[in-house]
Amino acid sequence: MILKENLSGFLPFFSDLRLLDALANEGKIMEIKSGETIIQPGQFIKMVPILLSGSIKVLRLDEEGRELLLYYIDPGETCALSLTCCSSHRASEIRAVAEEDSVLLSVPVDKHEKWTEEFKQWKDYVTDSYRIKFQELLKTLDAVAFKRMDERLMRYLVTKMKQLKTNELATTHQEIANELGTSREVISRLLKQLEKKKWIELGRNVIYIRDDFEELIHKLN
Repeated sequence: MILKENLSGFLPFFSDLRLLDALANEGKIMEIKSGETIIQPGQFIKMVPILLSGSIKVLRLDEEGRELLLYYIDPGETCALSLTCCSSHRASEIRAVAEEDSVLLSVPVDKHEKWTEEFKQWKDYVTDSYRIKFQELLKTLDAVAFKRMDERLMRYLVTKMKQLKTNELATTHQEIANELGTSREVISRLLKQLEKKKWIELGRNVIYIRDDFEELIHKLN
């Protein structure tokens, strides 16, 4: 059983002791390795995942198998699209992948439905999760619809740096292209342009980014 005292440290916004007891008694700890898929398209989701540590990326796949990064899940957050599938008993339309080694608290779907009526803090948490992730989805939609690919790439690099808390990103040009919904050739060309400006340095499957990268981007606007 998860100790309530430990759980409250991961989820400090829950002060209702009855809710913390319920989470500790009913929740299940899941340790996920970096790169491991947690949710697949077509899968029926039987739990609400609450991230305790690490990072998870949520992607949308089209009919041709191309992916688009929708948003990240940070510690203390849950996946709004998973909540939607749970509530409507529909199969998942997204893929969730651990960006780094992560720890989840898995809450059974039936408990989620019960707690929404029983605990105000749980209901507020779910409502806030919808609001926050909907705003992030709008940012992604705006980027796809209105921003050039070079702007999207720079925004992607900044987001990735903040998510992983490092300026050294271990990734390939193809992986970036997949998450931005474009070709590897386009990403390689844009990354080389950034390297010529000395904003980044390209290595083998790694990108080194300057500390003031985000400041340099803001100066462009």
